[in-house]
Amino acid sequence: MNNKHSVITLLSFGLMLFAACTKNLNREPLNTNTSETQYSTVNGYKQVLAKVYGSYSLISSYGVGTSDVVISALGGDQAPTDYIRGTFNLQELTTDEDVCAWNDPNLQALHNFNWTSSDPLIEALYKRSLYQITVCNEFIRQSSDDEISSRGFNGKDADDIKHFRAEARFLRAYQYWVLMDMFGNPPFVTETDPIGKFIPKQISRADLFKYVESELMAIDAELIAPKQNEYARADQASAWALLARLYLNAEVYTGTARYNDAVTYASKVIAAGYSLMPQYSNLFKSDNNLNNPEQILSIAYDAVNSQNYGGTTFLICSAHGTDPTDNKNFGIPAGGWLGNRATKNLPQDFGDYTGNTDKRALFGVGSLEINSVITFTDGIEVHKFSNQTSTGTTPYSPNGVLCSTDFPLFRLGEQYLIYIEAAKRGGNGDASTALQYFNKLRQRAYENSTGNVTSYTLDDVLKERQRELYWECCRRTDLIRFGEFTSSNYLWPWKGGVQNGTGVDAHYNLFPLPASDIISNPNLKQNPGY
Repeated sequence: MNNKHSVITLLSFGLMLFAACTKNLNREPLNTNTSETQYSTVNGYKQVLAKVYGSYSLISSYGVGTSDVVISALGGDQAPTDYIRGTFNLQELTTDEDVCAWNDPNLQALHNFNWTSSDPLIEALYKRSLYQITVCNEFIRQSSDDEISSRGFNGKDADDIKHFRAEARFLRAYQYWVLMDMFGNPPFVTETDPIGKFIPKQISRADLFKYVESELMAIDAELIAPKQNEYARADQASAWALLARLYLNAEVYTGTARYNDAVTYASKVIAAGYSLMPQYSNLFKSDNNLNNPEQILSIAYDAVNSQNYGGTTFLICSAHGTDPTDNKNFGIPAGGWLGNRATKNLPQDFGDYTGNTDKRALFGVGSLEINSVITFTDGIEVHKFSNQTSTGTTPYSPNGVLCSTDFPLFRLGEQYLIYIEAAKRGGNGDASTALQYFNKLRQRAYENSTGNVTSYTLDDVLKERQRELYWECCRRTDLIRFGEFTSSNYLWPWKGGVQNGTGVDAHYNLFPLPASDIISNPNLKQNPGY
């Protein structure tokens, strides 16, 4: 886990299932690597922690059982169960930042706002998050103070395991934030609940907010200090960044604004020693794990050691057509899937997006008007992510498609924007400091001060968030916070299935709990409107 190439390595451990029948029920597992063996050393704990992190970037760890039903509904394709791919579908494809030409089952329903509780793409992310929570719960259970003590760990070894446990608690809190943001009122399970036959209870969105907040507060002292952990592992700044994001959206989640707290935690991150990457586009290239002063926490992808057609492979390949020169220039000589591109709202937010005055306008070819959603050339290609390095080389890929670009879960640019917005909404941020942060982002974007502003409105904030954070899986959440996701106040092509866009019912601000879970768990109550 010292670098991106090993952080997602999974080791086979635990009890193995075997099909042979026997009358002797007093048997040991055929796999000698039992939990007693696996958790007997600090390195053993770290290997299991790799599985916890690996479940964010590998579809092979998705799980078994009910997930097979989801994969079958997706035509046998496991790739949409990848966390980033699933999040992108729900956070971006439902907005002005993305339409997709594919006619995969239920895919068009996301942009058209006519999804249902049986949509397998929605269920894929829901169950991915629950699976990751399950993995975290088991690690947290095995790393409790009692377990550490009973296994004879003390001193630095015990401290290391406690750091690992705090990371797992952070990752669990992060996934509960995902479920709270997307689904509102999910089932709730922690390490204290029984293993095996157990029907989870439902937790309300407001109570889940309190839980995520309390978990992040509780682990603060046990997380490694900012910028001191190994790459792609959570530290204190990761927890502060999630708290800042949580508080920015608190009014949506609970009905009570927490903008002072958003300012507080964004400020803690900003003061931790991060700085903006000098060149914006380098944040999204295949060597973004190196010399990156802006990155707080990434999901690591590697074309050799973590092969997956989700993640940044999906973001890069699905954004390109069949031009071999173009694809080679973005490090995918055998890629180009004719899939995702933007509606005109995104590039036009940059003004002259073809003139590259704002260096964040990373677009390719296509027409602004979308007469047909399933025609890839209708819409604008988004070339934000690339599999080339900042020096123009392409890392080794075994098939010319798989990519090694890491995905930024949290970075400094977002924290500036949280401070800027929270201050404008009445939080106790300093107005001149907020304006300074606003212009820092624009100075990087324009590579000089020509883009500087002397004042800004909340509408300016939303537009700046789009210019800075597009395709980073936060657009739906932003539009909901600004009251523009389902309403007719803001339209984009084919919103609601209408070419010029239309408002839709407000119940689409939450995704439904999957029908399969409603049927199997009598404790769950469906979200209104589904």
